[in-house]
Order: sequence, then C-alpha cells, then structure tokens
Amino acid sequence: MTTEVAFDTSMGSFSVELYNTHAPKTCKNFSTLAERGYYNNVIFHRIIPDFMVQTGDPTGTGRGGSSIYGEKFEDEIRGELKHTGAGILSMANSGPNTNGSQFFITLAPTPWLDGNHTIFGRVKSGMRVIQRMGLVKTGVEDKPVDELKIIRARIEQKEERIMNNEFLHPCTGDYRDHRHITVSLVYIAWQ
Repeated sequence: MTTEVAFDTSMGSFSVELYNTHAPKTCKNFSTLAERGYYNNVIFHRIIPDFMVQTGDPTGTGRGGSSIYGEKFEDEIRGELKHTGAGILSMANSGPNTNGSQFFITLAPTPWLDGNHTIFGRVKSGMRVIQRMGLVKTGVEDKPVDELKIIRARIEQKEERIMNNEFLHPCTGDYRDHRHITVSLVYIAWQ
C-alpha cells in the first residue's frame, strides 16, 4: 500500500514519490504535516530558475516552520542518493540537523547539495508544472512577484503496483527493494 498526498495549489498538479525506506523519519514528517493541513495556504516563498522551487514555511519568509518531532530534527542523508537532476525532493535547512517543514524540488542537477540536504523523494508526474514554476518572475530574496501557494493537502491510499517492491531507483540507477509512500501534489490554477 502506498500513500498519496494531493496538494491543490495555484499553478497546476504534480505528484512526488517518497523514499520511505531511505528517509523514514523525513517521509513521516512530510506526510503527517500534509495530512494535518500544515501546508494549507502556504506559499512557494523561494524560486530560483535552473535551481529549485521551495515551500513549506507557513510564515512565508523562509525562516519559519517546524516538524512533527518539535522545532527541528536530524538529517537522514544517504550517500547513494544524489541531486542528479530535475525533480529531486529534498529538505531545506539552515545547517546540519535543522530540518523542519520546508522542502524544495530541484529544477536541474545540483551536486553541491549532496551530503547537505536529506533527499526523501522525487517528482513522479507533472514535472512540467514544476518547470513552469521555475520560470515565474521573482523579486527580493527570490520570492515570486505573483503569489504561488498550496491551497490544501489531502491523503489518499493507493495499491502498491511494484512487483516484490523492486524498482529502478531514480537517483542511483540500480534495482533495489524499496517500500515507499507516494505523494501527489495537485494544483488548481487561480485566475
């Protein structure tokens, strides 16, 4: 059984698959926050073209947010997971072991982030939406001029469709046993 978290936002829809085996504490934090409505009405507060889109801070400043474990929790960095291209889901932080609620999705390879940010998933579908987000006009501190936000989050259970839990891992390129949670991010365009 996999879990999907659907997010209604102001730009379109996409889904991410969580690496529950590789980063169980991070995945539990992310899916629980989504289930509790923590990400409802949260803006994408930082977008840098050809780098990443970032959200998850209820203050909208890039300095807020907390986890289900308290204010911050420790990294779950795995050497075999790399920021190899667009669509990698990773925790934003202000240094080692400072994970809270903020996360980002890469728009390109970002190898300088390897070993510094917990990778806990990847975009499964809707990468074009993420790419469009990466093109919006931004102002001070890379904040979008026109607000982009998550409207609400909801949890859905899905049947596991992977035989024997084996799949080709998108970051390492090898086949391995992997039990995961799938998170769908769904966006509604507000005009």
